[in-house]
Amino acid sequence: MALPDIGAWRDLDFFASDWPGIEAAIAQDDRDILPPQVQRFAALQLTQPENTRVVILGQDPYPTPGHAHGLAFSVEPDVTPLPRSLLNIFKEMQDDIGAVPTTGDLRGWARQGVLLLNTVLSVPAGEAHGHKALGWQALAHQVLEKTADKPTAYILWGKPAQALADHIRPGDHLVIKSAHPSPLSASRGFFGSKPFSAVNTWLKNRGEPVIDWARNSEAE
Repeated sequence: MALPDIGAWRDLDFFASDWPGIEAAIAQDDRDILPPQVQRFAALQLTQPENTRVVILGQDPYPTPGHAHGLAFSVEPDVTPLPRSLLNIFKEMQDDIGAVPTTGDLRGWARQGVLLLNTVLSVPAGEAHGHKALGWQALAHQVLEKTADKPTAYILWGKPAQALADHIRPGDHLVIKSAHPSPLSASRGFFGSKPFSAVNTWLKNRGEPVIDWARNSEAE
């Protein structure tokens, strides 16, 4: 399958050196692979390098069919109940800024410059981390390096995301680290971390528009 239009991200070395092998491995996998091919690079399509102001790293897509649509932590707007990590994100957001989106579709964030990138962009249905050995992580490494060309806010939830911090080149960045919002760890430092107000304070102090975290995906 030809790559979708991902704009300036296409210049990353990953797409010449790593992607052909990953694409071939996925093509040979006879399991149901999520998200659908046309949505696999949705995060890069929606948030271009020059528009990226915030980066939130996830792990791999939701393994439940109908949930993942190419953005970390986000789900299709009709998904109920929400995945538990996303429920915890919204709980912290409500406590932090007093508002949340009306659905779990976070494309409204992406359109404001929040790159919602998983470190692995595919998963076999029902098999979390089933594609973690394909080599996807090189893409996240290169995206972090590229976004660090200008001041950017990074939200690193959990140890796997925090382990990638070395790929963020030094600069006038905001780096927020806390426990992951999953039910197993949210009570160990995610709740009460107030990342949403922290990002907006940082952006405001830089003279940039803040993120409307409660914006619905349909809003333009």
